[in-house]
Amino acid sequence: MVMDLTQSLLTDARSNLPHVVAVRRTLHRRPEVGLQLPRTQSVVVDELRRLGLAPRPGTSVSSVTAVIEGAHPGPTIVLRGDMDGLPLREDTGLAFASETGDTMHACGHDTHIAMLLGAARLLLDRRGGLAGNVLLMFQPGEEGWHGARFMLEDGLLDSALSPVTAAFAIHITTQYLAGQVRLRPGTMYAAADSIRITVRGRGGHASSPHLSLDPIPVAAEIVLALQTMVTRTFDVFDPVVVTIAHLAAGTRDNITPETAFVEGTMRTVSEATRARVREAVQRVATGICAAHGASAEVEIEPGYPVTINDEAFTELVTGVATGLLGADAVRIEDVPDMGAEDFSYVLQRVPGAMAHLGARPADVDEATAPQNHSNRVVFDEAAMAVGAALHAAVALRFLGGAQRPGV
Repeated sequence: MVMDLTQSLLTDARSNLPHVVAVRRTLHRRPEVGLQLPRTQSVVVDELRRLGLAPRPGTSVSSVTAVIEGAHPGPTIVLRGDMDGLPLREDTGLAFASETGDTMHACGHDTHIAMLLGAARLLLDRRGGLAGNVLLMFQPGEEGWHGARFMLEDGLLDSALSPVTAAFAIHITTQYLAGQVRLRPGTMYAAADSIRITVRGRGGHASSPHLSLDPIPVAAEIVLALQTMVTRTFDVFDPVVVTIAHLAAGTRDNITPETAFVEGTMRTVSEATRARVREAVQRVATGICAAHGASAEVEIEPGYPVTINDEAFTELVTGVATGLLGADAVRIEDVPDMGAEDFSYVLQRVPGAMAHLGARPADVDEATAPQNHSNRVVFDEAAMAVGAALHAAVALRFLGGAQRPGV
């Protein structure tokens, strides 16, 4: 029986946790940013070889893939672990804190790598229960670099030994207590696009604003108008977030600048609304500038698409997590997360799901716990045993032959 094969997973994952922790800490000390992560890639390749697997380094990016071949024929499931860090100076005080000074694994991708390696060990010990294959996907460039898209373009799905019919990923978070699992069918994460607006006025002496055309109040009006646009134009049940996070203008107190620069992000959970928001941002910025005699240059850079969990596969993951951890540890999210994920590119091609794994230490207050992307975030490493076991359990369940989504 499939579930008999998974009963010992958590026990074995906890036994292997010291090695998983050691790998994670090695990665945490030397984080890398972007699509080229040579040190990280080398660690992953070495660990996969120690497991007896044949790692395949990427071509255009420093990805790594490896295939665990099951004992019986069947489809392939992708298990993803992203690998990149963030340009952030760590301030956790951990003994294994980043040694690079200006780069940090602030989103927990070091734990994602370690958990997937831990899952590989569990699955290799249980090959007899696999009717198909597991494609391990170690991906760079999730933090805005479109790493998953590059891997797909490089032939990720063609590198399997059989057709890829499912995909699964875990994202660690301090939003939830360590060991808890959260996911939802349908929209899991929002789409994200970048907004850049340059307001062009006319520079001059700050003592004579009537002789120049000050772009700063125009830019400020655009910032406020974009918030009103969201609340008065879009359905609250089809959520939209527009956040201006960067505003720059001028050089000193007595100079009216010629330009002001506004930069931010827009988040949407449906493609139709995504298109409408893009048009509305353009209209608001150009309209306000025109009203003041200024001009606007608006650039909207497409980011990641909406991340959509397949309903049948989400049900499978929920059942597996419940069997592994108990019903109290597993919950269905009420609403999508307005963050964005490039695993969305994989889920556009293959039915699958992404789940949150809680890693907030028990002694840390939920209200004040540093969140992902904070330079103070600390993850409870014990949660990695749950992540490794869940990866392996989902693969075993899917490749066990019964009730596969889409089969």
